[in-house]
Amino acid sequence: MSDSSPASASVPVPVLDVWCELQCPDCHSALDDLRALRARYGDRLELRLRHFPLEKHRHAFAAAQAAEEAAEQGKLWPYVEAVLGRVAELDRGGEAFLVEVARELGLDAEEFDTALVDGRHILIVDADQAEGKAIGVTGTPTYVVGGERLDGGKSQEGLRERIEEIVDGLLAGREG
Repeated sequence: MSDSSPASASVPVPVLDVWCELQCPDCHSALDDLRALRARYGDRLELRLRHFPLEKHRHAFAAAQAAEEAAEQGKLWPYVEAVLGRVAELDRGGEAFLVEVARELGLDAEEFDTALVDGRHILIVDADQAEGKAIGVTGTPTYVVGGERLDGGKSQEGLRERIEEIVDGLLAGREG
């Protein structure tokens, strides 16, 4: 069976990089926008979590590693939403809380614990952070779409609309 539009199948889907950290109250505030973008675009937009743990949040680096383990176990976004939805608990509970969230989501909690101890995801987190710094990310959330960087750390006001504007333009370019 052949696709009637082979050209569109070979054109990559637009990517929205979301530079985030899971102990960040501003990233928690951005959850509704991320849910709305996923609902609006579905598989026509790749939403990619990029880690940018901030030094002021002592559990952020472990949380980024835990998110990578959740991705490996097939539940990245449910895990990210669960942790961001309970930032105060992460502040108090640290790594034990990260493992508990994994257990609540039906993930292999022992594997989470092991991943946090053996550091198997540290290189991914470090690479994301280095790339973020290289492109000028200074806080979270920061979005990069269509080559444009949008800083959500100061205000979320109007950001979703601007992201939709850029993505709609990118999608129109793919179809045209």
